[in-house]
Amino acid sequence: MEPAVTPPDPQGRWALFLDVDGTLVEIAPAPDAVVVPPRLVGLLRTLEQALAGAVALVSGRSVASLDRLFAPLNLACAGNHGLERRRADGLLIQPPAPRDALERARRAFAVFAAGHQGALVEDKSLSVALHYRGAPALAEGAERLAETLEDELAGALRIQRGKMMVELRPAGGDKGSVVRDFMAEPPFAGRVPVFIGDDVTDEDGFRAVNALGGVSVRVGDPAAPTEAGFRMESTEAVYGWLSRLAAAPARETAG
Repeated sequence: MEPAVTPPDPQGRWALFLDVDGTLVEIAPAPDAVVVPPRLVGLLRTLEQALAGAVALVSGRSVASLDRLFAPLNLACAGNHGLERRRADGLLIQPPAPRDALERARRAFAVFAAGHQGALVEDKSLSVALHYRGAPALAEGAERLAETLEDELAGALRIQRGKMMVELRPAGGDKGSVVRDFMAEPPFAGRVPVFIGDDVTDEDGFRAVNALGGVSVRVGDPAAPTEAGFRMESTEAVYGWLSRLAAAPARETAG
């Protein structure tokens, strides 16, 4: 069944799970080039208050990167596509990292980027990504390198694909598993989960929310296949929809 075009108005006690790049902010040529406008920080603060803290960022970025982008907010969040998670009470949960394997992948990606204009490496501590948004023709070579490294590292790292990037990371959580973890804890427990994302990495989150009877929304390309139940066309549409939710906080306790 094709997703509906417009997500529903707020109903019941909602819990928000929000991807960042491509969902809350436009994707930039490089991860460090993203700027979060003050109005978005203010909106997230209002939503956190209106929903009694049941707002979490769920991103491919590291938790440290999310904190830098959204300062001075200190929201519940999951980073590295679910490898690390900060609970609403502030407890940070991180797995041990296979440092030798990550360093080998980091060096190989750096050599590739040095020899190919438009490629860049993002070191996320628990994972390492090779971006080729500046040179889409590099996709095949970047994929081939990541696959070779995955084989050579004998299971220490696995491939995570996303928009114009390929990443190597330890096996572990994904965006669906962290949604389930959050939903088992206060202040998320007992609420209706809502997940908004724009990429293939968000599909795990959509599936988890759907299984919990929640609302899943894919942003962007209307032709992209998705498990989401609804679509929105742009980050600006997401901002407008969240603004309407923030303007009607009384509705989150209804139903």
